[in-house]
Amino acid sequence: MPLRMILPNMVTLLALCSGLTAVRMAFEGRWEFAVGAVLVAAVLDALDGRVARLLKGTSRFGAELDSLADFVNFGVTPALMMYLWILHEAGSFGWIAALLFAISAALRLARFNVALDDPNKPAWAAKFFTGVPAPAGALLVLMPIYWEFLGFLPHWPEFAPGVAFYTLAIGFLMISRLPTFSGKQVGNRIRRDFVLPLFALAVLIVGLTVSYPFRMLAVGTLAYLVAIPFAYRSHRKHVLADAAFGFDDDGDCEDTDLDHLGDRDKHDAG
Repeated sequence: MPLRMILPNMVTLLALCSGLTAVRMAFEGRWEFAVGAVLVAAVLDALDGRVARLLKGTSRFGAELDSLADFVNFGVTPALMMYLWILHEAGSFGWIAALLFAISAALRLARFNVALDDPNKPAWAAKFFTGVPAPAGALLVLMPIYWEFLGFLPHWPEFAPGVAFYTLAIGFLMISRLPTFSGKQVGNRIRRDFVLPLFALAVLIVGLTVSYPFRMLAVGTLAYLVAIPFAYRSHRKHVLADAAFGFDDDGDCEDTDLDHLGDRDKHDAG
């Protein structure tokens, strides 16, 4: 087997190791390292697919391994972390919230894998995800931990039910049909005069994240939530502008398109 086929899977396994290490850090109460391990897993998850495409080392095995690793890293791990951090204070309700979050991550990943096989997606559909992707959902659900470390959220058991409802809400966003920006088409080609400023910006972001991790994570997660309505608005513009997919509610499901078109034909015939 050529090395180019192995390297992307090694990156995926490193991400899985980081996600599982976050569970250990949570059990030991080392929450800074636990959150950092999830963040590292998210970064590696963003890299493994790009490495595979760059090296032309994509494979069915790698795709399946990536999905299983994502379920552990961004479904099971955040659910356990939130339960160990405060959800256990809410008793069975807290465990149900953690359980449903993990299940939502599994359903989100399964739907994403099925959508990849749809050959009739419009070109602009690559700009959007259907629902919040699993890595973003994992970083979003951990936001109460960021706020506690910043001193804005005291660790009171009375807050456990509210955090449980927040966990359920993030799980719902993952399995919802709300369009969110994917960023897949960002950075494919960069103008020459933007290359050096881009390097400086990347160094600045990494430096700020290392120096002020919880501040950057808190700001980043809030910015992501604020961007969801803008993603919905942009998605609707694409739907209305594309006559061939004008009845596609999410750009990734052919059978719903046919149902809508059939309803339109019946309406026209009537």
